[in-house]
Amino acid sequence: MSAQNPSSPSPVSDRRPHHAHWPKRLPHAITPPQTSLWMNLAISAQRYPDKPALAFLGEVMSYAELARQAEHMAAFLHSLGVEQGDRVILDMQNSPQLVVAHFAILRANAVVVPVNPMNRFEELKHYITDPDVKVAITTGDLAPELARASNALPAPKRLLHLIVTQFTDAFDPDAAGDDAPPEAWSSWLQTRHPLPALEGGQVHDWSEVLLNAHVLPGVIAGADDLAALPYTSGTTGLPKGCMHTHASLMHNAVAGSLWSGASMETVVLAVVPMFHITGMVSMMHAAIYSGATLVIMPRWDRELAGRLISKWRVTSWTNIPTMVIDLMASPNFARFDLSSLAYIGGGGAAMPQAVAQRLFEQFNLRYAEGYGLTETAAPSHSNPPDRPKQQCLGIPFMGCDARVVDPGTLRELPPGEQGEIVVHGPMVFQGYWKRPDATREAFFELDGKRFFRTGDLGRVDEEGYFFITDRLKRMINASGFKVWPAEVEALMFRHPAIQEACVIAAKDNYRGETVKAVVVLRPGQVGVVSEEDIMAWCRENMAVYKAPRIVQFVEALPKSGSGKVMWRALQEAETVAIA
Repeated sequence: MSAQNPSSPSPVSDRRPHHAHWPKRLPHAITPPQTSLWMNLAISAQRYPDKPALAFLGEVMSYAELARQAEHMAAFLHSLGVEQGDRVILDMQNSPQLVVAHFAILRANAVVVPVNPMNRFEELKHYITDPDVKVAITTGDLAPELARASNALPAPKRLLHLIVTQFTDAFDPDAAGDDAPPEAWSSWLQTRHPLPALEGGQVHDWSEVLLNAHVLPGVIAGADDLAALPYTSGTTGLPKGCMHTHASLMHNAVAGSLWSGASMETVVLAVVPMFHITGMVSMMHAAIYSGATLVIMPRWDRELAGRLISKWRVTSWTNIPTMVIDLMASPNFARFDLSSLAYIGGGGAAMPQAVAQRLFEQFNLRYAEGYGLTETAAPSHSNPPDRPKQQCLGIPFMGCDARVVDPGTLRELPPGEQGEIVVHGPMVFQGYWKRPDATREAFFELDGKRFFRTGDLGRVDEEGYFFITDRLKRMINASGFKVWPAEVEALMFRHPAIQEACVIAAKDNYRGETVKAVVVLRPGQVGVVSEEDIMAWCRENMAVYKAPRIVQFVEALPKSGSGKVMWRALQEAETVAIA
């Protein structure tokens, strides 16, 4: 645990110029509840038992039913031996079961390990072994890949229990109307997949688990205990777990609810993935705290999104800008009713100015861009909904002290000068799981405060608004998904035909950036293995957003005198070629 007390709002100096543009209805810092996140659901279920908590493809789950199912699942986890502080994998697309399972893990006093459902066999091994997980919860379509990963591990490292749900446990596959899923999703959503074999362990059916009558443990976890261990990749090595307490997540859940003007009457379009820190905190936890309704989409589909916003009178939509662009390009866009929207915003990529202007002129909606990392429990910055600036990260969030410093000297820089964006506040994580070395490198002290180094280069203007200018870290941003080249390279080296690989960013008109791999083949493989073969193998062995969309074969990679691959030279050559 860090010296910083995450449950106390950090006083932010009134000399900061952005306070002049702060929403007058809001405080600069808050005092969030000093309880576990589970209590947010328990309290909302007591206050609004019959109110819709979740809407999913034509089915509605009340707050009372959501709490009941979460308690049943928590009791079952406890019966399996899950104790306080134990880590449990949650590997799912957006669904009611994800929300139930997430809060069940918290109710069992355990720690949620959210996993990107696009991850494949080789990637999943790390999410089992690094956090020492023995229990995982997933859906039928993903269960075989998770079981395969576990079965490939040495016996002491394997999962002992796998709880599997089918999407049809939560909705009627014969449902029709505006809530009905696209026809293209039918085989994915409606198939009841057979349960896989788990070597040395047991597989449990979700629907049977919810019928259990096991005893619930007491609520032991408190504000300073670990609540979630989301993983983030970096410039080197395998993904690292970010240790978030109930307090750090609670802070941004409450702050996010206040910032967007949420209430129990808010209706949220939940399409941003809830395994991701933004969807988890700014959307799911903020909504449950407020007693709002989550209208859940398992994947993005512009026609379904338009129908759901219209039917449910959605008031709040956190998204990735590419979703807005796609929706507005629909031939049916004029038929959709967006008049209910009161808040629209997001991050992950810049919102094109022309699209933001159209939103304002046509719907009187100001798109509020924000900025945050897994390490900061989603937003560390956000644009004031009443005074946003376009192509801007926004101002430091509630309780957050953000600065721009010289990356070498760590000295604070004046407005207008480019430097590294650093963050201090109650939303900042406690450190990297089992990685004290990486934790030490990520933090430094300034003015008696512990600041986190984001690795992003930016500047702050005279009004206190932050702008990103470049990256200190080597990273690709593809439609809001962060792709870390070192991780992709490590996976590609497992291909028997690849001798060397260097991954860089290439321009993409829709995704902004896409993944390109510059590859040296092993002797004898030239003319035998094609670029398409490499791309197909990558799609089979890693999450699809990480898989290179472009492969270029070369005879050799540029190297420094010490033998290191000069990735920056390749990146600069790609940038010049585009220009």
